Order: sequence, then C-alpha cells, then structure tokens
Amino acid sequence: MPVARYTLVWFVPTDAADVTRDAVFAAGAGEIGRCSFYCAGTGTFLGTAGTRPALGVAGVEEHVAEMRIETVVSAPRLHDVVRALIDAHPYEAVAYDLYPLVELAEAV
Repeated sequence: MPVARYTLVWFVPTDAADVTRDAVFAAGAGEIGRCSFYCAGTGTFLGTAGTRPALGVAGVEEHVAEMRIETVVSAPRLHDVVRALIDAHPYEAVAYDLYPLVELAEAV
C-alpha cells in the first residue's frame, strides 16, 4: 500500500523563501528530487494589540512581497517538516496549508 502524501503550501516574505525551502527539504520534504513550485504575490496582515509583527507595527495593515511555495511531503515526515517550516519562518504566525494527495489508482 502506498504511503500517504500531502502538498504543503506556505507563504513567506521573498527574502526568506530559500531559508524556509532549505529547512523543509532538510526535514524530508520535496521527496521528488527536492522539487518545489513557487510564485510571487502580496501578503497582507494587521497585527493586533499585543502582537510583535516581524514586519511593520501592530495596528497598521501591512502589504508584503511574498512567495507561495509548495512541495510534496510523505505522511511519516509531515510533523517534522511542518515543525521545521515554523522554526525557520520569520513570522510569528505562519500561514500554511496541507492538501492530501490521491493516487490515481486509488481514485478510479
């Protein structure tokens, strides 16, 4: 039976893209030859009272050049990979998504 796999997607300031990619790869992601995909976009956030945003100041909406990065992770490595992402990411709260992958043979 094949091992379950997930697509991990995260959003990170452009200047921290390589740091986070290196961290998730070192933890076991990108099992298909350290393969990833990324595209540029703009992230927005509003830090509330009591937060310490990595960029900008609490109470002011920020607009930041960010990358959306995605790669594949097998289920046994998922916890370590997400932990590595969170540890390497410059933001106080990391925005990431996990999408389960369905093998074609299972889907038909």
